[in-house]
Amino acid sequence: MKYLLIISFCFLFLQGQAQNSDSSNEPDSIKKTVLATYYHRKFEGRRTTSGAKYRAKKFTAAHRTLPMGTVITVTNPDNGKSVKVKVNDRGPFSKRLAIDLSESAAKEIGIYHKGIAKVSLSYTVE
Repeated sequence: MKYLLIISFCFLFLQGQAQNSDSSNEPDSIKKTVLATYYHRKFEGRRTTSGAKYRAKKFTAAHRTLPMGTVITVTNPDNGKSVKVKVNDRGPFSKRLAIDLSESAAKEIGIYHKGIAKVSLSYTVE
């Protein structure tokens, strides 16, 4: 009976260790609701912080702190539409705004004519 308890304990201990090691390798997903705006047309062709030229037809964004290349899913809670954008610039520099979307991304989720809109951001920190 002692041996059966010891073997059971070892099995449970090793199984718990295996589950803990798997979950620690998964990146954390972040979800936030923030205010967003979009780039004005006058920025077309200008260099972004990453060195790439801003193109209104691409799905890109500016964020103050996220690493360049981070892919963010931006969702408009009013209509449920979402788009994936890649961070390639810094901004917006107003404390009340959290993200600047490209013109195409803003049109895709239906905030283009609003100017400023509430959106949900979802991204993974690696």
